[in-house]
Amino acid sequence: MKEHNQLNIANEKFTDFLIKKKLRKTPERYAILKLFYDAENFLSADTIFQIMKNDYRVSLGTIYNTIEVLLECNLIVKHQFSQNQTFFERAYGNNLYFYKICTACGKIKKFSDKNIRIALVSKSDSNFFAQHHSLYIYGLCHNCGKKK
Repeated sequence: MKEHNQLNIANEKFTDFLIKKKLRKTPERYAILKLFYDAENFLSADTIFQIMKNDYRVSLGTIYNTIEVLLECNLIVKHQFSQNQTFFERAYGNNLYFYKICTACGKIKKFSDKNIRIALVSKSDSNFFAQHHSLYIYGLCHNCGKKK
């Protein structure tokens, strides 16, 4: 129920943004938004294209354009885990997560840590309103660490 409510709020914010910017309210744009708010993890533009290509008349360009609009209205967040890996995930209603990235195999593990969250909040600047936090830890995953 919580995820459904988050999607409804995100849809409202998206609609308001599209109207304000005089952009078209297409089914493809809303389907892309829904994918982000239904996903448990982050998505790449290529993954979205593979999911949508059979049910929608959508190009990779349309997906990238919609991603830019969603970024502009703060409904998704961009993650650049390496030079070749760009992922996106929902921003609204998303808990604060951190990421461990294996430098050998590229595996990405999402985690949450109460102590890190407390430290980030306690160090916040009263003259600065943070919209998103990101923490990336690069190293070797358990399997790659055993191989070395």
